[in-house]
Amino acid sequence: MLIDKLKQRFGADIAAADNSCGEHVITVSREAAPAVLRALRDEPDFAFNFLIDLTAVDWMGREPRFEVVYQLKSLARNHRLRVKVPVPGNDAWVASAIELWKSADWLERECFDMFGIHFRDHPDLRRILLYDSFVGHPLRKDYPVDRRQPIVEEVDPVAAPRPPSR
Repeated sequence: MLIDKLKQRFGADIAAADNSCGEHVITVSREAAPAVLRALRDEPDFAFNFLIDLTAVDWMGREPRFEVVYQLKSLARNHRLRVKVPVPGNDAWVASAIELWKSADWLERECFDMFGIHFRDHPDLRRILLYDSFVGHPLRKDYPVDRRQPIVEEVDPVAAPRPPSR
């Protein structure tokens, strides 16, 4: 039923829709994603007011190489929805969802840190789990597992806090 409503409302903006193992999943283009996500949050028929998770998948050897995945929950309607956004490997970016869900802040930073996917208009997109001089993105499937990273001096974040990047 939810999939039918989504198809009716968004039409061609939904590239694929499925109900697999009781989970509703839609795929939308990178260009359509901001408008679709906003409508999913704001329209009473959907009311997906909670961003449970945001992550990415690396499909190395396939194009588009990445998928950014949003796990949404409607507390009012008790629905869950997975929204997938395909992202090409040679131009890895999507629009930030911070304006819609504040919880996207650190989730997008983690995705940037681990996969190297940029989130446009993110107010403070910088590494969150790894140090600044870390080379590469360790959750990419082509990341060399035996890579040696530079040794960095430990800094006390309380005594010497790092200012935001912007």
